[in-house]
Amino acid sequence: QVQLVESGGGLVQAGGSLRLSCAASGRTFSAYTMGWFRQAPGKEREFVGGISMSGGSTAHADSVKGRFTISRDNAENTVYLQMNSLKPEDTAVYYCAATRRFPVPTTTGEYVYWGRGTQVTVSS
Repeated sequence: QVQLVESGGGLVQAGGSLRLSCAASGRTFSAYTMGWFRQAPGKEREFVGGISMSGGSTAHADSVKGRFTISRDNAENTVYLQMNSLKPEDTAVYYCAATRRFPVPTTTGEYVYWGRGTQVTVSS
């Protein structure tokens, strides 16, 4: 069992930056592929980025490539999402998720454990 807690969300102006953190419980963090998803009101949850167990491989959605970067620190049981050049369309609740599958899945159905989310709001 894995418990995930997101933090770092907030209100920023377009063009600004935020770094989200996801703290995971347990001693087997390195055995999980990790992902970030986001969900805006009235819309389905969508993939943002994912990272392999060792951190050696990453995947990012086309909408955030070049702006967002996922990373992890297995010694700290933490995964990060660095968000730069934020746009109003990035506004959503951002969720951290974990799965034992690999390579990095990009669909919600393949992630088993989820955090409760952190709100990111980007003003125009």
